[in-house]
Amino acid sequence: MALRNIAIIAHVDHGKTTLVDELLKQSGSFRENQRVAERVMDSNDLEKERGITILAKATSVEWKGVRINIVDTPGHADFGGEVERILSMVDGAIVLVDASEGPMPQTKFVVGKALKVGLRPIVAINKIDRPDGRHEEVINEVFDLFANLDATDEQLDFPILYGSGRDGWMNVNPEGPKDQGLAPLLDLVLKHVPEPTVEEGPFRMIGTILEANPFLGRIITGRIASGSIKPNQAVKVLGQDGKLIETGRISKILAFRGIERTAIDEAHAGDIVAIAGLSKGTVADTFCDPAVSEAMKAQPIDPPTVTMSFIVNDSPLAGTEGDKVTSRVIRDRLFKEAEGNVALKIEEAEGKDSFYVSGRGELQLAVLIETMRREGFELAVSRPRVVMHKDESGQLLEPIEEVVVDVDEEHSGVVVQKMSERKAEMVELRPSGGNRLRLRFYAPTRGLIGYQSELLTDTRGTAIMNRLFHDYQPYKGAIGGRVNGVLLANAAGEAVAYAMFNLEDRGPMIIEPGEKVYAGMIIGIHSRDNDLEVNVLKGKQLTNIRAAGKDEAVKLTPPIRMTLDRALSWIQDDELMEVTPKNIRLRKMYLDANDRKRFEKSKAAL
Repeated sequence: MALRNIAIIAHVDHGKTTLVDELLKQSGSFRENQRVAERVMDSNDLEKERGITILAKATSVEWKGVRINIVDTPGHADFGGEVERILSMVDGAIVLVDASEGPMPQTKFVVGKALKVGLRPIVAINKIDRPDGRHEEVINEVFDLFANLDATDEQLDFPILYGSGRDGWMNVNPEGPKDQGLAPLLDLVLKHVPEPTVEEGPFRMIGTILEANPFLGRIITGRIASGSIKPNQAVKVLGQDGKLIETGRISKILAFRGIERTAIDEAHAGDIVAIAGLSKGTVADTFCDPAVSEAMKAQPIDPPTVTMSFIVNDSPLAGTEGDKVTSRVIRDRLFKEAEGNVALKIEEAEGKDSFYVSGRGELQLAVLIETMRREGFELAVSRPRVVMHKDESGQLLEPIEEVVVDVDEEHSGVVVQKMSERKAEMVELRPSGGNRLRLRFYAPTRGLIGYQSELLTDTRGTAIMNRLFHDYQPYKGAIGGRVNGVLLANAAGEAVAYAMFNLEDRGPMIIEPGEKVYAGMIIGIHSRDNDLEVNVLKGKQLTNIRAAGKDEAVKLTPPIRMTLDRALSWIQDDELMEVTPKNIRLRKMYLDANDRKRFEKSKAAL
């Protein structure tokens, strides 16, 4: 059967996964009476909740006698470790762009990678029915984007389709007709995307996606570059340096048929398949016939920019809510994660009770923490820190990100002011329609940690911020941190409403009455810049003498709830976030007040 391999590239929330749903339905991949979940490619709970694609996944549809393998790529740069390798599996790409928002930084990130490997994209303008749509301007923006990314003349001569993935239609005209469904898109894929190039020689394949399966063990997905493969065939695995990693036999070959993976008896060059049976081979390794001696070249991976400490939970409440608390269990889980996610780097600390986890950004690490707490893990995590480098002359370099903020005109002043305080340099300011402005900055990653929630407060929730790793530049100097101190509990017990009511003038609380607290735990935000220890356990003195006035009812202001993402960016260097399956608590690194004073003195001495 003839083959086509394509990737779908889009920014977060531009409708990529919904479009794949419709392609599967209209190509007959589902039975008439089959019940199918919405956004079928978002298989993991966190993907469904956050509405983002985190893991790359493949599917296939049959159209006019041709099998089209479709790879759904993550739209967020924090998961870009997946993207670079996926593009080496495909021969074409559909760039899906929102008719109102236009091309965004994450689109730019993936498109830049796609153009570099020589793919000729198809541009699909999605959500054409939006009332604030501006498809003609968006087409010009896409063209400018391709030109800025050094696209060739062939790549700039891209075909354009308009439509709505949700309503299931695409056409060369923005008005339709709509009754053809997605047939024009599938026809264009057959016409515009070349057949996979097949090299001569025995079986060779680069590992692209890795997953662990409880029944089949390690499953590696990739595109076969040459030759063919059958179950029980002997293969070997070569690393990027050409060294032998292991030899073994293929136990099963799985091909993508709709949303199912079906075992097949033979796979040929050009097809995207998953193989099982090997225990050490990983992403970017070459899986090949024993006769092959040279490894295939894989795409390089961008370096991690942010690191955090994952520490064994040592708080007084440790082990009361989770069942996976020891360093050995946490270590095994982190190293298992790093096997499948090449953008993550795990290092063990000297004391063996903490681990340095480095990744592409806060979101990637927040997703890992959320996944672990749902699996029953208890741990403490530190504030994200930026990974610095030194150049040959010894000059300190730090990661710089390209930041695009879409904001209402009235709030643009405060955004520019706050970004300049964070050592950001503004490179562009232009109107983006509907009394909104698009601001583009180059900002140090350090300054952006914790800015998202502040931005939403400053702009009354109307701003949209997107960021993308740009490059390493000389260190920009000190950046001011959080201005408020914290309120700390001075003893262990359960928080009392009466005590919290009397502490309200000290600052807003982040806990509810009745919550368990311990000495050194953060219970509120101090209205001043210093930390303050308070008694949150003090109940009302009860006597048998009635007061002249009636008893006042305790009316508490609702607490500020710290979500995982917000807490991560809010805490300071001497604070930790305690994560359990049931709660997220904030605490000082040193729970004892005397230890904290000693730590401050030693820091001041340095």
